[in-house]
Parts: sequence; structure tokens; C-alpha cells
Amino acid sequence: MHPILNFMKRNYKIILVVAALSVALWSFIPKEKNDPEKDKMLLELLTFVIQKGHYEPKAIDDNFSKGVYKDYLTAIDPAKRFLLQSDVDEFAQYELLLDDQIKNRDLTFFDLTYERLMQRIDESKKYYKEILDQPFDYNVNETFNTDYEKMPFSKNANELKDKWRKQLKLSALSSLVDKEEIEKDKLDPANPTSDKKANAEKPKDTASKSFETLEKETRASALKSLDEYFVFIKDLNREDWFSVFVNTIAERFDPHTSYLAPDVKEKFDVEMSGTLEGIGARLQKKNDFTEITELISGGPAWRKKELEPGDIVMKVGQGDKEPVDVVGMRIDDVVKKIKGPKGTEVRLTVKKVDGSIKIISIIRDVVEIEETYAKSSLVRKDGKLYGVIYLPKFYINFDNKDSRDAAKDITLEIERLKKQGVEGIVMDLRDNGGGSLRTVVDIAGLFIDQGPVVQVKSAGKEKEVLSDTDSKIQWDGPLVIMINNFSASASEILAAAIQDYKRGIIIGSKQSYGKGTVQNVIDLNQLVRNSSVGDLGALKTTTQKFYRINGGSTQLKGVSSDVVMPDRYSYIEIGERDTDNAMAWDKIDPASYTISNKNQNFDSAIAKSKKRMQESAQFKLIDENAKWLSKRKEENDYSLNLESFKKEQENLELAAKKYKAINDYKDDLVFSSLPYEEALMQKDTILKEKRSRWHESLSKDAYVEEALNVLSDLQPKGNTKPVVNLKKKEKMVKS
Repeated sequence: MHPILNFMKRNYKIILVVAALSVALWSFIPKEKNDPEKDKMLLELLTFVIQKGHYEPKAIDDNFSKGVYKDYLTAIDPAKRFLLQSDVDEFAQYELLLDDQIKNRDLTFFDLTYERLMQRIDESKKYYKEILDQPFDYNVNETFNTDYEKMPFSKNANELKDKWRKQLKLSALSSLVDKEEIEKDKLDPANPTSDKKANAEKPKDTASKSFETLEKETRASALKSLDEYFVFIKDLNREDWFSVFVNTIAERFDPHTSYLAPDVKEKFDVEMSGTLEGIGARLQKKNDFTEITELISGGPAWRKKELEPGDIVMKVGQGDKEPVDVVGMRIDDVVKKIKGPKGTEVRLTVKKVDGSIKIISIIRDVVEIEETYAKSSLVRKDGKLYGVIYLPKFYINFDNKDSRDAAKDITLEIERLKKQGVEGIVMDLRDNGGGSLRTVVDIAGLFIDQGPVVQVKSAGKEKEVLSDTDSKIQWDGPLVIMINNFSASASEILAAAIQDYKRGIIIGSKQSYGKGTVQNVIDLNQLVRNSSVGDLGALKTTTQKFYRINGGSTQLKGVSSDVVMPDRYSYIEIGERDTDNAMAWDKIDPASYTISNKNQNFDSAIAKSKKRMQESAQFKLIDENAKWLSKRKEENDYSLNLESFKKEQENLELAAKKYKAINDYKDDLVFSSLPYEEALMQKDTILKEKRSRWHESLSKDAYVEEALNVLSDLQPKGNTKPVVNLKKKEKMVKS
């Protein structure tokens, strides 16, 4: 979840002063990376800052201790595949003592659990290797339940090993059945799904693989995956696991208060700004090797045209300095060596896909992550041209006011769409987890006359109303905002403001995520006297709550759509309300604002859309599927007998068959890029491919189609001048 960041600095300064006074009293200066004294400092600093700066701090008492204990065990062993019940019984003595240990900077519980977890992880490596070394017996009648939350911890090592066996058997069984289906389809002219042309091109001597061969392949594949998983686990050091512990403490205050370890803080900054300084390549760990998986379009590596996906990075050198061997190195450490300031040189020794070794010199630069940014498309419907703007997050670079941010980009996209003559705009905020509060106010101001956008309240203080002060309206035509269950935080502020002003119609899930809190990110390094302590990371803590201009909070309740469109999560609890430590919903006095009179056929457009929802075969099918998925969510028992498993899957496939039509849906709408982007795509084939995929997905999206239907219904009818309802125009909501 991307946080809302408050651009007001008052709370930050208060925390800074108070915490600095506390830190000044500390006499120890830890220097080692895994020095326990540094951990103790971090623990004290973190809890002190949260308690002093949090909007609604919780008491660190026995109840708090129980929550930390439960959440921490879940975090370190979610599938209960490492720890034994005897371990948990031993840990249980601390269940009501963690509050005291936190206050006293006592690491006894963490040290015990960390050492035991490392021991159990080492033991489990033997389990999976032994299990996958022999064929599974698929004739035995046994089952496995995948509800890990309700699953008890294993009583002893034998029971744990058997749990591993069943888990691995279920995974292998699923792959085995899929492989058998592929073999059955091979060169089968009677199979209506087989591609005859493809079959004709296959070698004539292609023979179906035996069951024994397929079974062996599934185990080999599982072994490879687990080997890679344990390489990842091995890369985690004590500091990483301590971050998990500290985060568990932070998150008990509320779901959005969290500790950002140094690496996480860096990634967070990249996500918020959409930019980084480096070569523009995505990496992944494969056993002991680091592999290039993607080149970011427009980045230095992409422009250089020497590095390719699939290349293995063997060494990294800084300019003309001696290169460092990175084989076996943690991927985070490899990334740190490759990234660097703009204008500096990095030399990569890579093993190419063809096996050759090559040294590639790249000058680092600012890399823009294109997927982070807003994008728009044109589409014609019923003779009218419309624009669709997709905003993945409310991004901003707080350190550089001249860099790109969501508000600037949305302004630019609207201007580009206006030049093309669009008669309505769809703003797609689905899956948008939030971002900068500043950009929300600016973006809302593009659609309304000057006025309040959101109300913000700090603990013990009067509310503050954040307003658009610019009387210019960038877009005053028909507007539809699309949301879903995962539209959160900043997305909810924008949707709520547009809804309260009746400036546009909100369509989508029954309600949005329900995150109505504001977080500040505090660099913990600024709160200590001596830099030799090392990088302490940052704290993201909830300092304020925000409220709609009508006075209601978006916390828990989110924003309710004007037109509710069924989706796959309609009958599943999802969002802030699904967490046990979420802050409560409340309301304050409304702000003063004037309801828009831009859409005279606003109510009729909503009524027509609701009627289409009831009559749409596609949405009826989506609703049926949602009910089926809700029911399936409770079914966690799987047979590990081959024939029984096949029968279960056949029945499941039969039941699901009718819902496959949902993904096959396609309308007759054609989406296209704007002229400036068409010109860019002439040179950038990666961008062209990405836009092609996006446009294809839009043409299969019934939700977007309905949004465009609503835009059509919002169009002024004929040339008749709209009748202004003076009472509506003058209607005020007063504080």
C-alpha cells in the first residue's frame, strides 16, 4: 500500500526536536552492522517516535504484547513449515512480556526466535531434498488442507516432515496433471483444441512421455524452485529478520505505520518519485547468479543496446577501478553496486546468452519508470471521441519540485486530449494505492472551481481544510471516475471530492479500500548525533486522519460508488475493514462548498447505468462468479490420490467453465495512442508493445465500456441550452 504523505512539516519538526533530546542522552555509539546495541537503539528510537508522533498511539501493554507476539510468529512462519509446537510453547512465556521487553530494550525474545528459526530452516532443507528424491505414491488415499491460518504447528519433526511431504505432493500432483493433459493433446487430431498447424510442424518422431518421466520432471522442477527459495532465505541476514520484528511492533499501532529498513526506504522513494539513478535494468536472483530480466525503456542500458535480458552479471566495476565478483552475492548488494549517481560509469562483466563473456561500460543516468506514470488513450464511441486516463499512483519527487509529478502529468494529458477534441474523460483509479496528498488537491482542482478538496485533522488540533485556490477549471466536461476495492488513500480523496461536488460519476466496486489516514516518513538518521551508527532507515507513521468535505471519513468505509459494478471480490471482505488493528471511522463538521451544476443529466445517467448493470449478461456472469469464488474460498481440502484429485479438478473445471466467457469478452471499441505517443513509438518498440497490450486489455474491459456508456449519457442533448437549477446552484453545505 502506498502511503499518503502529508506535505505539511509541523508534526515532523515536533517529533524531530523531542526525539533528538532523547537521543542526546544515549551514551553508546554502536558501530557494527549486526551490533545488538544498534538494534536496541532502533527499538527505543522507533517506539519513542511513534508514541510521541502517532495520531492515536496505543498503550504498550499486555494486549499490545499479545498482538505483537501473534503477528510476529505469523510473519516469520506463515505456512507453519519451520517451527514446531514445542518451539511455540517455549516462546509462549513471552506472550505477555513483550511490552516490558520493548520498553527495556530487551532482545531476549527476538534472539531466541531468530536462532531457533535459523536452526529449523536448516533442518527443513534436508526434508524437501529427501522427499523429492523418491517418487510419490499417488495411489494412497490422503488429503491436505491448505488453510495455514487454522493449521496447528507440528508436534514433532516427523509430523513436520510429513507436512512437507503432503505440501510438496500436492504441488507436484497439480503439475503432473497439467503435464498429462499436455501429453494427451500432443498430435491428437480428435482434440478440438489442438492446433493442427502447430502439430504438423512438430518432429514426426515426437513421442508422448511416460507417467514415470512426467512424475520425475515434476519433482525436478519442485526441487529447483525450492533450491532457489532457500537461496533467497539464505540471503536474509539477522538485520533483515530484526526488521521484520520491528515492523511487527510498528504495525500494531495501525496497518500503515511501519519501519522502512534502509533498502526498503530506497525502494519506497523510487516508487513515490517514479525515478532512480542507475542503468535502468531489472534484476533477479537465479541460484548464485544475478540475471538481467528487463531493460527499462529509455534508460541508459536500453540506449546502449549491448545488455540483454538473460545476460548474467559476473562482475561489477566502478569506472576504471578493479571489478568485484558478484557471483553468490545478495541481490540487494549487487543492485547497490550497479546503481549510482547520474554521470558516473559502471562496468559490467556479463555472460551473454550465447555463452560469451563481455565487458559493458554504461554511464548512469536518471531512469524514469514508465509504468509509474499517468497515460491516456483515445476511443471513439457512438460518433463521439473520448479520453481514458490511467493513473497508477499519485507520484511526486519531494526532493525536486521541478521533476514530474502526477498533477503536472494529468494536466498535460487533459490538454492533449482537449486538443484532439474529446467530449468526455474517464479517470481510471483502479488499483491505485495512493501517494502524495499535494497532488490530490492539485488534480481535484483541474475539475472544480476553487474550493475545499479534503479536510485534515491532527491529534488534539483543529481541522485544516486543504483547498484548490485556482479558479481555472482544466476540464469542465463529462467526467467518470473508476475505482475498485484496491483504490486507496489519495484515490479515495479524489473520488470523494468529485462525488461530493457532484462533478463526476463514481463507478466500480461497492466501496474503495477504506484508508483514511495520513502518514509522514521520518528519516531516523536525522535523530541521532553520530553518523557512525550506520543507516537506521526510516519510520512511516500515521500522524493525521483526513475527511471528506462533507465531514465523513473515508477510513474503513472508503468511497461508495454511484454505480456499483460487480467484480470477483464482491462477496469477500477486502480492504482496511479486514484488518484487526485498523483505526475507527468517525466524522467531523463539513466544509463549505458549492455543489457543481455542470451535469444536468447526472441522476438520469446513474439510473441508466444501474439499469444496464441489471440487464448485462456479462455483469450477471461476473456476479455469479464472485459468489462462486466466495464459496470456493472456504474449500481448502485437496485429495492427494491421483484419480480423486483428477476427479476434483474435472468437477472444478466443469463448474468454472461457464465463467471462462468473462475473459473472452471483447467489445467493438478501438483504443489508440495520442499523436505525440505515436511519434515516440516509431523509435521505441518496447513502448509500442506496452501500449498495444494496454489497448488490447481496454477493448476487453467491460468496466471501461460501461464508463464510456456513462459519458455518453452525460452528453448534453442536442443544442438546447441546459436549464440551470438556481436552487441547486446556490445550495451550500455549511460548516
